Amino acid sequence: MTTGGSTRSLTALYGSLRGLQKLNLIDCATYLTGLSGTTWTMGTLYKDAYWSKKDLNEQINEVKRHVTKSKLDCFSIERLKYYNRQLRQRKEEGQRTSCIDLWGLIVEYLLNDEKDNHKLSDEKQAVNEAQNPLPIYTAINVKEKYSTMDFKEWMEFTPYEVGIIKYGAFVKAEDFGSEFFMGRLMKRLPETRICYMQGMWSSVFSLNLLYFWNQSHSSEEFWHKWTHDQITDIDEEPQLPSRPHEQKAHLYTPAGPLSSAFRDVLTDRLSVAHYHNFVKGLQLDNSYLQNDKFCRWKDTVLDSCSPNQLTQAEDYLLLEDTGFFINTSSAPLLRKERKVDVILHLNYSAGSQSLPLKQSCKYYAEQGIPFPKIVPKEDDNHLKECYLFEDAENMDAPILLFFPQVNDTFRYYKAPGVKRLESEMKYGEIDVSSNCTPYSTYSLTFSKEEYDQLVDLSEYNILNNQHLILQALQTAVERKKLLKK
Repeated sequence: MTTGGSTRSLTALYGSLRGLQKLNLIDCATYLTGLSGTTWTMGTLYKDAYWSKKDLNEQINEVKRHVTKSKLDCFSIERLKYYNRQLRQRKEEGQRTSCIDLWGLIVEYLLNDEKDNHKLSDEKQAVNEAQNPLPIYTAINVKEKYSTMDFKEWMEFTPYEVGIIKYGAFVKAEDFGSEFFMGRLMKRLPETRICYMQGMWSSVFSLNLLYFWNQSHSSEEFWHKWTHDQITDIDEEPQLPSRPHEQKAHLYTPAGPLSSAFRDVLTDRLSVAHYHNFVKGLQLDNSYLQNDKFCRWKDTVLDSCSPNQLTQAEDYLLLEDTGFFINTSSAPLLRKERKVDVILHLNYSAGSQSLPLKQSCKYYAEQGIPFPKIVPKEDDNHLKECYLFEDAENMDAPILLFFPQVNDTFRYYKAPGVKRLESEMKYGEIDVSSNCTPYSTYSLTFSKEEYDQLVDLSEYNILNNQHLILQALQTAVERKKLLKK
């Protein structure tokens, strides 16, 4: 389970995977989930049907060439003409375009020398023999005039299908983006190239003012008071027995003109990715609030009181980077059907290393989804390389190995148990946490040494904590034995 962070996460994931490969643990992994920058890594890896069986250094060196190259050419006249042609073609095919698609074409340039025709469904060839973990890309579906705290729906993308977890509604990967109505394919459009999807998975243009408020404050209460419609339960006859499938009555008071205008300013996003809504026209059964799958992921302000305003009424899905809610790609792993035993939480986000995990713990607790509730006691300035968390009282909660992006013992050791020589100490002084770090989320170019250092650091942190990984796997085996008994 990886987190985002632009080129920083693209680079660091290669190091982590190389470490896991050296420990022969990639073959034990069933899934590999990503968002934002780690989807760039995954999209590159899965072009090779047998990437995990080969020496990763070849891919690492190829990506190094792109990460260290000048990015000025992405705005050359010829490149701008190429962008224009591609966007015009996409629009002619029936898709709605935005600056997110332009960003996807820039991502294509960042990772390739020429046009990349790779598509999500092509990655079936990399998993059809179970030779690699199943790649799962994540995004959230949002709604206009609502912040991500009030409305977001988890989406997952695999080479086989794309779907919204809450509704349990999925379509074939090659049909995502085509027009559907009431579950029927009405108009098939060409499958979207993965560069456009990487632009959507890593969008930096879906910001709104409420996002910045959430980054600096722990509550939206002030904004909610002034921008929300008021919904009040009506219970005129509490003594009457409830009827099957009966919905509660509510008094709905729309926000006033001033509040509505205020909300528009706060929640307006620069841009989101628009894709034809494959659940358009579907109707929710009267008992949808009793459906276990729906309730497990029910967390929007419209779920209980306004079913007709949910996603099935929209023409388009509005998709953005999962990081605008929580910088995590763990949600697909916690579907009951997947029965995940151990999660390696590989954190590459800038800023607070423990915040995404703390937010995840809080969110899953509120949803009633089994998940370890313990987080590191140390502050971000004193984090260790790895933490093992488990909920001994709840066997349904997966065991979690948390790897923050820190430079702890790497500064003194070039390999586990192998101390650096005096002449090698400078290489170990890699800054991944200060305000002056070269690995900013917004930095698209590293020097060759910066790239090598980040890959080596990420690999080292995996190798140096082999004992905790094996301990987690052993605990998972013992759990399964107990369950069988």
